[in-house]
Amino acid sequence: MGMATNTNINDDTVAVPVNQGDLDRVSNAEYHNPHAILGAHLAVYPHADRTTVRVLRPLAKTVTIITQDGEFPATHEYNGVFIAVVPSTPTEHGFSVPDYRVRTSYEGGTELVEDDPYRYLPTLGEMDTYLFGEGRHERLWEALGAHVRRYDDPMGGADGTPGEQVSGVSFAVWAPNAHAVRVIGNFNGWDGRRHAMRELGSSGVWEIFIPGVGAGEVYKYEILNANYEWVQKADPMERSHEVPPATGSIVVESTHEWGDGEWMDRRAKTDPMDRPVAIYEMNALSWRKDVSNYRELADKLVPYIQKMGFTHVEFMPLAEYPFTGSWGYQVTGYYAVDSRLGGPDDFKYLVDRLHEAGIGVIMDWVPAHFPKDAFALGRFDGTPLYEDPDPTRGEHPDWGTYIFNFGRHEVRNFLVANACFWLGEYHIDGLRVDAVSSMLYLDYSREPGQWHPNIYGGRENLEAIDFLKEANATAYKNNPGILMIAEESTAYPGITAPTDAGGVGFGLKWNMGWMHDTLEYLHEEPINRKWHHNEITFSMVYAYSEHYVLPLSHDEVVYGKGSLYGKMPGDGWQKYAGVRALFAYQWAHPGKKLTFMGNELAQWGEWDHDNSIDWACLDWEDHREVQSMVADLNRLYKETPAIWSQDFTPDGFQWLTSDDADHNTLSFMRIGKDGETVVVVVNFSGEAWSDYQVALPSEGKWTEVFTTDAKKYGGSGISNGTFEADAGEYHSRPASAKITVPALGAVFLKPEE
Repeated sequence: MGMATNTNINDDTVAVPVNQGDLDRVSNAEYHNPHAILGAHLAVYPHADRTTVRVLRPLAKTVTIITQDGEFPATHEYNGVFIAVVPSTPTEHGFSVPDYRVRTSYEGGTELVEDDPYRYLPTLGEMDTYLFGEGRHERLWEALGAHVRRYDDPMGGADGTPGEQVSGVSFAVWAPNAHAVRVIGNFNGWDGRRHAMRELGSSGVWEIFIPGVGAGEVYKYEILNANYEWVQKADPMERSHEVPPATGSIVVESTHEWGDGEWMDRRAKTDPMDRPVAIYEMNALSWRKDVSNYRELADKLVPYIQKMGFTHVEFMPLAEYPFTGSWGYQVTGYYAVDSRLGGPDDFKYLVDRLHEAGIGVIMDWVPAHFPKDAFALGRFDGTPLYEDPDPTRGEHPDWGTYIFNFGRHEVRNFLVANACFWLGEYHIDGLRVDAVSSMLYLDYSREPGQWHPNIYGGRENLEAIDFLKEANATAYKNNPGILMIAEESTAYPGITAPTDAGGVGFGLKWNMGWMHDTLEYLHEEPINRKWHHNEITFSMVYAYSEHYVLPLSHDEVVYGKGSLYGKMPGDGWQKYAGVRALFAYQWAHPGKKLTFMGNELAQWGEWDHDNSIDWACLDWEDHREVQSMVADLNRLYKETPAIWSQDFTPDGFQWLTSDDADHNTLSFMRIGKDGETVVVVVNFSGEAWSDYQVALPSEGKWTEVFTTDAKKYGGSGISNGTFEADAGEYHSRPASAKITVPALGAVFLKPEE
């Protein structure tokens, strides 16, 4: 190309004029719409055949604008702003601005040829900002955040290389009360003047496309906030994050190719409520400390879960969080997977491997509150933006955290879309929603005078309840076959009732009452348990008020509460037997099942997140025997629809004996949809009962199909084998049999065909 003559930029009939105040703000990257001044702009008629190009290049020695028509030296206009007037591109109906590149030379001889961010249209449209403002953008992560994009361009790549596409990253962030927003990173020497963002109308969304930036780049937003303070913030929509304590966001471009199509097709056609659900809750960082990333975790976890027979893994929160000691329950990056074990594709690999092995994946989700870390969501644009501005609603007194403003459309959208993000983008099969109780009530953990009633004078947090309903309904609509699970400990009605019937719309609710009562009962010495018999039977009074999961969760084996083994009274044998009996009782009781890692080993010590679970205890046969029993119990459970196919209806359970407090013994039937029957007898006393008469629904041959007292599990070896049930009414049943019920043991009985 030959050198063209630059049009006289002082001819204000040709160059597009700019207000000096706006030019000053643009030069300092403090203007709300830098694209209106920087970039290419057609001159006014009759000079539309000329285009004015302004670029901001602080400290540049010379700047040249390169178009397909030639190279045009730019003149320094003001405080790092350079200007050139170049030929416009003829079109069928007139003229358009030309494609161009910018050559910049600096003192010392450095020379760069770059594309210009300010020649690009917005990468999100009016429909995106409209839906976001209405709180209805169900795929918000596709509009906001950082996205690698590629465009065909007549001049080639971002540096002008012929034949290549322009590749770069679009950035979009919501900060409605900011005066200016910049993107900073290694690509601009952490100097945001080069990459000021534009505000898109009144949406509060700021946007820019930066050519030449790619996946793996670390970035932050530099915000001139409502208080005229420059602050640096991680991207609320970041897809990856530096390993804490570093606080930068990372541009992500996924290359993972999913291999779980069969699983996902089956998921969409299957109702998990009608399937066996035995969940292994775990902390990914401390399951095995010799695992350094998600891919290694997959290699070790998948065969272990297959061996143990659990149907699902539930990960404690794996969205990005800064403080390891919070176990993930104080989230700063709601759209970023925890970087301590790798990036997004590493986690997708783990999920893929679990699905290919037939194992579902549940993840803890924490929309109730978020931490106050200065680099994250708190006071994001200098105002209470994500958090509720009312101090009686916006801060959590127990956890020292902020509470989301559930009544604000954009905040609600941020969270509802986040649920859909994990379920859709990462193929997660269920979300266990943490701390739902704290969301339901305005007076949660507050004294009188520290909260204000709702518009009807009640204590319910109406906005939070509406949010939960919307999150559940939207998640189920977009991802059929998933589970939304509430960790909720109050008697709030309709947690698992459908939203169209006035319920909150969860699929399952943790039965915290069952967990508390059961562990309180088992903490008693067997000789005293008869005085607490109602604690072990009370759960059936309300068993069908909600759709329940029976949890033995991390909360019960930490902070001095002791392990399951440690909770049991008696000597070593009795403790192991107590753990085995507890598992059998839990698995036989109506409701889906959950246990925390280490419980299945009957490990001696409670969970310590700084160390692995106590794998060394498997050097002792007693622990291996409990582990073996749990695996066999899971196999029996999955193969026996009577134990799971009618978890949520009274048709699936009948007491045989609920009042035998003197023997600390329970007996009941589980009944499947097809009429299959299993009788379960659990003896929580320290003595074996011989000739114990059990009421049965039919006479004839019965067989003991499982006992926790088998010698291979460390038991005493009492076995009832196959026996005859005699006709004759007993406890209102038509038959009965006398069997031996082992001490601290449970037996499962089935009639012969």
